[in-house]
Amino acid sequence: MTLYAKRTIDTYQYWIKFYILYHAKKHPAQLVELEVEQFLSYLSNQRNVAMKTQATALNALVFLYRHIINRPLSLKMSFNKSLVPPKLPVVLTREEMQRLLLAMDPKYKLIAQLLYGSGLRLMEAVRLRVKDVDYDYVS
Repeated sequence: MTLYAKRTIDTYQYWIKFYILYHAKKHPAQLVELEVEQFLSYLSNQRNVAMKTQATALNALVFLYRHIINRPLSLKMSFNKSLVPPKLPVVLTREEMQRLLLAMDPKYKLIAQLLYGSGLRLMEAVRLRVKDVDYDYVS
């Protein structure tokens, strides 16, 4: 079985719990694909979730039915797909980033510089250890 990141497990648990509560606490083994379609359509129609959020919920349910219930979902499900446009990230110019780093509290500056300069994700930078750093300097 594939190992999943802790954040993925937490996210899948959240969506599986939400799915069960949505269907009045019925056991997922008692539910059929129609109920999965209803749930995913509810997320799109009533909750107005983003496409990626709906896809994450679908992935959680696929995992549940494939690995826990041992009854994989059909690939031919029909549900309303989210049409909420993805939010585009705000990108700072080089000058704006320099001003931000200059104004930053020194205790947070190094991690911000690492995030900006290396492209690390936040949790990757937070978990970075001294032994992970290559001290080969570039001049």
